[in-house]
Amino acid sequence: MPDKPSPFARILLICAALVTGSCGLQGSSVQKGDGDWIRTGRTDDEQRFSPLTQIDASNANRLGLVWYDDLNLSRGEEATPLVVDGVLYVSTAWSMVKAYDAATGKPLWAFDPEVPRRQLVKACCDAVNRGVAVWNGRVFVGTLDGRLIALNGRTGKPVWSVQTTDERAPYTITGAPRVIKGKVIIGNGGAELGVRGYVGAYDVNTGRRIWRFYTVPGEPGKPDGEVSDPQMAAAAKTWSGDAWWRQKAGGGTAWDAFAYDPELDLLYIGTGNGSPWSRAARSEGRGDNLFLSSIVAVRPDTGKYVWHYQLVPGDEWDYTATQHMILADLKIGGEVRKVLMQAPKNGFFYVLDRATGKLISAEKYVPANWAEKIDLSTGRPVENPEARYSERGKPFYATPSSLGGHNWPPMAYNPGTGLVYIPAQELSVLFVGDPAFRKSPIGYNTATRLGTRDPSLTPPIQAAKGYLLAWDPVRQREAWRAPRDTFGNGGVLTTAGDLVVQGTGTGFLKVMRASDGKELWSQWLQAGVLAAPMTYSVRGKQYLAVLAGCGGVYGSACRMVDKDGRRPNLDWLLVFALDGKVQLPAAPAAQPMVLDPPPVTGSPAAAARGRDKYARYCAVCHGYDAVSLGNQPDLRYSPTLGSDAWFTILLEGGLSDSGMASFADVLDRGAAEDIRQYLIRIAHDRKAKPESTTTKSSEHSS
Repeated sequence: MPDKPSPFARILLICAALVTGSCGLQGSSVQKGDGDWIRTGRTDDEQRFSPLTQIDASNANRLGLVWYDDLNLSRGEEATPLVVDGVLYVSTAWSMVKAYDAATGKPLWAFDPEVPRRQLVKACCDAVNRGVAVWNGRVFVGTLDGRLIALNGRTGKPVWSVQTTDERAPYTITGAPRVIKGKVIIGNGGAELGVRGYVGAYDVNTGRRIWRFYTVPGEPGKPDGEVSDPQMAAAAKTWSGDAWWRQKAGGGTAWDAFAYDPELDLLYIGTGNGSPWSRAARSEGRGDNLFLSSIVAVRPDTGKYVWHYQLVPGDEWDYTATQHMILADLKIGGEVRKVLMQAPKNGFFYVLDRATGKLISAEKYVPANWAEKIDLSTGRPVENPEARYSERGKPFYATPSSLGGHNWPPMAYNPGTGLVYIPAQELSVLFVGDPAFRKSPIGYNTATRLGTRDPSLTPPIQAAKGYLLAWDPVRQREAWRAPRDTFGNGGVLTTAGDLVVQGTGTGFLKVMRASDGKELWSQWLQAGVLAAPMTYSVRGKQYLAVLAGCGGVYGSACRMVDKDGRRPNLDWLLVFALDGKVQLPAAPAAQPMVLDPPPVTGSPAAAARGRDKYARYCAVCHGYDAVSLGNQPDLRYSPTLGSDAWFTILLEGGLSDSGMASFADVLDRGAAEDIRQYLIRIAHDRKAKPESTTTKSSEHSS
């Protein structure tokens, strides 16, 4: 047997391992190598910038497919793959995880957490998942039913699993975990349905919870026994009444955005909207309601609060601050500043001092009518008084809509060009308060009349549009834009090869020159692309990877692919490189959709009642006005409208194994009949007046 190394030699080996990062990559922005992509944003600063240059502006037109995998799903795909030591790890819809040989595409293992399909009724926006974390030979994933699971990176076998949420409440996890200093950081979602948000840190080795930071207060005067107790006591003073805590709601869920600065040792958390949306129903129409729509900085070791900045005091437009945050050092006014940048839903691009939380600048990157500007002296928006629909008792057409000027698809920052690339969009939505609101155990709990239209009011944005926006964060102005065919487009990658890469809702993967936006290459992937691409190299060869599969809040963008009928929503993992020759199978032919609704038998009053119930319980999956979101059945065409199978499905859970839960807890047979009569009526309307294929201003919630 070989001699055992001496103690001194063992120390040298340990030190060498730490230098190369193979002992865990704990909380550092240093990559194992430029060819790996080890975090969802590649680095802790979440810039989504790669230094790889083999593929560049001079040769991007030679890109071709080298391998792909059919995920055999028909859901939204939103994850960014990770690559570590030649292995590609990716999560898919239903929180499943797969590992591949990154060079050849050979499957290595697959893990299915077996999320109960009935959990879908607790999800605001499809069974999506935005990615995994990798650390020290383990892969971490959050599941739609609230578990955090550690997997063996070589085998895919579970190492530990912890339930991070109350299974009785409508919590979900769709975001990617982050591993920082030996802790797995994870938040949750569910504000639309009625929950109280928080972020947790868990030991990477055991899953033991180390700290929890609540983002909105519970019952005043009753501490949670968590690190956030002092902040919650202070935050409670910015809330009014008792509706939020009696409903066990409040919102503020941190479902996606995190970033970390190892030098300052600060973890940045982006928080979500109020629950319910209406401030009148949530907080008697008063107060800033901390920490809704805020960026909160804490110490990752303990969760101890350091600073916060609230973007939307007293939010009631679903203007979350959960959108992608980027850390960078920018020269502003002749001084290099450590900044945090965010383009949240509300339409303003924010640059903050990330050490102190002080606002440096904020300007509109898309049209916004809810506020005139952000006052740099106070950091607060100068609001349009008419925007407060719930307090005024009058509807308000807001832009951005609840989908935002920028939603969850990540933006990217290129230090070479100095530009931030934003998947931007322009939409309007009519906000109407619901004075009769009562919280329901199932469905949306927003205290607004979702999907409402008023022909007497004109939306600020007549027709929705989307584009890739190149934004100069120092000068706070547009550098260039690349128009897209629809709203709801994918996240962004940028590289040192002067490239910007983005997928579109209509199914194209596009490569542009980062400096001026000139399109260099494009390929149709047969399915809408929402996930952000990434790039990596193995044995000196650079690859470009992306998930395709449309769904979630942007499922309606999938319909733009299907102008001549309906194609199946395909879910792919696709990997490209220079001179790739692999071809996808021929795209399935679009299937004509034939409307054959049964006769109208219900009264207009029954249909009106059905419309309200449909908007609350059905629209999140099946689309407002029953215009399908793309990967769920269009109920106007349902053959069950003329049979008792309608009641079997809606009230008895006849399709629960497919994710269609029973609604018997909130609907009786009469209410189910009202919904059916509403759908029959609009099916006849659709048959009499076919829809235009142009993109209209969206009324969809996020």
